[in-house]
Amino acid sequence: MKGQRMAFLGIMAAVLMLCCREENAVPATATAEITETKYVALTFDDGPRASTTGRLLDGLRERGASATFFMIGQQIAGNEDLVRRMRDEGHQVGNHTWDHVKLQGLPEAAVSEEICKTDDAIWDILGDGTYWVRPPYGLLNQNQREWFSTPLVHWSVDPEDWKLLNTQKVVSAVLKKVQPGDIILLHDFYPTSVDAALQIVDKLEAQGYEFVTVEELMALYGVTPQPGEFYTNARKAAE
Repeated sequence: MKGQRMAFLGIMAAVLMLCCREENAVPATATAEITETKYVALTFDDGPRASTTGRLLDGLRERGASATFFMIGQQIAGNEDLVRRMRDEGHQVGNHTWDHVKLQGLPEAAVSEEICKTDDAIWDILGDGTYWVRPPYGLLNQNQREWFSTPLVHWSVDPEDWKLLNTQKVVSAVLKKVQPGDIILLHDFYPTSVDAALQIVDKLEAQGYEFVTVEELMALYGVTPQPGEFYTNARKAAE
C-alpha cells in the first residue's frame, strides 16, 4: 500500500457470544491526524472466486491498494491460497456468513451457525483472529447486534454493481458519490466489478486518494470500533 500504514494496538481476547470457540477481542486502534491524503475503504463481498478474486488481488498489489474482503464461508474451500494472499498482501479479511442468508429475524442459534462456520473456515487457514462481520444485505434487528463481539460493517457508496454488470457504469456511479472516509461496496464475484474496481483505484489515486482497510480507515479517523455497532463510513463514526 502506498503511503503511511497505521499500526494497530492489540488488546485482550474476548469470547464471541455467537460461538463456542474463543476469538480475539476488538483491537484498540491508534489515532492519527487526517492529512491531505484522502482515505477510503474498498470492500468486496461474496467471494472468494478463483476466476475473479485472483485477478483482483493481482491488480490491487500492482497499485499498492489495500481492501477488505467479506467472504462467504462455503466459497472458501478450494480457494485457501486466495485467503492467505489476502492476509499476506495486507488486506483485511471478514465474515459474510456461510451461505449469504439474510440474518435479520433469524433466531440466535441460526445466526450463530452462519457466523461460526465461516469463522471456523477462516481460522483453519489464518488462525484465530478478529474477523469483522458484514451481514448480507446489511440487515440485522437491533437486538441481534448484541450477539456479536466484532464490529459490523455497512457501506456509504453502493453502485449496485451486481445489478449493473457494466464496468463503466459502476465506475461512474462510484466517482459521482465518493468522499474521503467512505466505505465502498463491490463484489469480487463479477468480472465487471473487478475491472471497475481497478479503474476506480486508478482514477481516485490520481486525485490523491489512498485505499486502506476498513479497520485502518477507522483508526485514521480516530474511531475505536465497538462490538455489535454498525459502521457506514469513518466521517460519520468520528462525529
